[in-house]
Amino acid sequence: MSAKEQVDLIIDADTAGDDVVSLVIACLHPNVRLRAVTVCMGNVDFDQQVRNTLYTLEQCAAEQRVPVYAGSRQPLQGPLRMATEVHGMDGMGDSNFPPPKRATAATDEDAVSALLRLTREMPGQLTILAQAPLTNIATAVIRDADFARNTGRLFIMGGTYFCRGNVTPAAEYNFFADPKAAAVVLQAGFSHCRLVDWGVCLRDGVWDRRMLDRLANSDAKLCKFVFATIRRNVEFCQTTLRIDGNVASDSLAVALIADQSICRGWIPSYMEVETSGRLTRGATVVDTLDERVNVHVCQGIDSAAYKTMIYDILMSRPGSR
Repeated sequence: MSAKEQVDLIIDADTAGDDVVSLVIACLHPNVRLRAVTVCMGNVDFDQQVRNTLYTLEQCAAEQRVPVYAGSRQPLQGPLRMATEVHGMDGMGDSNFPPPKRATAATDEDAVSALLRLTREMPGQLTILAQAPLTNIATAVIRDADFARNTGRLFIMGGTYFCRGNVTPAAEYNFFADPKAAAVVLQAGFSHCRLVDWGVCLRDGVWDRRMLDRLANSDAKLCKFVFATIRRNVEFCQTTLRIDGNVASDSLAVALIADQSICRGWIPSYMEVETSGRLTRGATVVDTLDERVNVHVCQGIDSAAYKTMIYDILMSRPGSR
């Protein structure tokens, strides 16, 4: 696939914080056709995540063309640990946005059934971005052995490639929240599995104070919306991660899907996930010498090009596509 070829995309999200930015890019970038959003448990209350998804689509004038499917409410393994301390109780920076015009998912079809159906209808043509715990994706693998083969490309935001985590010293949140699901997905045999890990986000995805000030001072509707949504993330980064800015993650992944030329390369790797360690739950163990490659890890991203893309899209007028 060329760097600028149009992508038919499904996003699997636990919509809060940077998930919102990712959805905005997917709705408005000319290289992306967002076919559906599937919602997985994760960051905040599940039904709130569905509402956040619907509200975000409304802000992008995409609510009529992008269906939303509700999925897994509990992980395959262990109790759910949410991340309200990162994103606020509502996942939108405690911004008290009004409810979306449509309060529930558009269809009674569940997310996993939708993933299986859509990949059967368009075998090898769909790209899936998993930017939530991998429970929906793993459940699809378990229910249908052909799912991995029918999926054209799978991009995962998650894991730690030789770096510290963000929920424990060992683990990134999406893999920590359901390590069994992550293990299932990595062993499922996806032919084109790409990983954007937390380390890349720390190196290349930080929105510095200058960028945050540009968003805060802009009169553009989407700039104001996104700045309000991520304000709790910014506070978390400052107080807990000791980073003066906002560490973007999901929007980094969708940006390189929209324009692969911003990626600095992929590292073929064999990766497994620790599912039961007391100190290492959700940690990734990587072997770059093992010939059994099951994932390619993003080596880096052109940070300046990524930030330019973000700002240009947020300055655009929704509905202009």
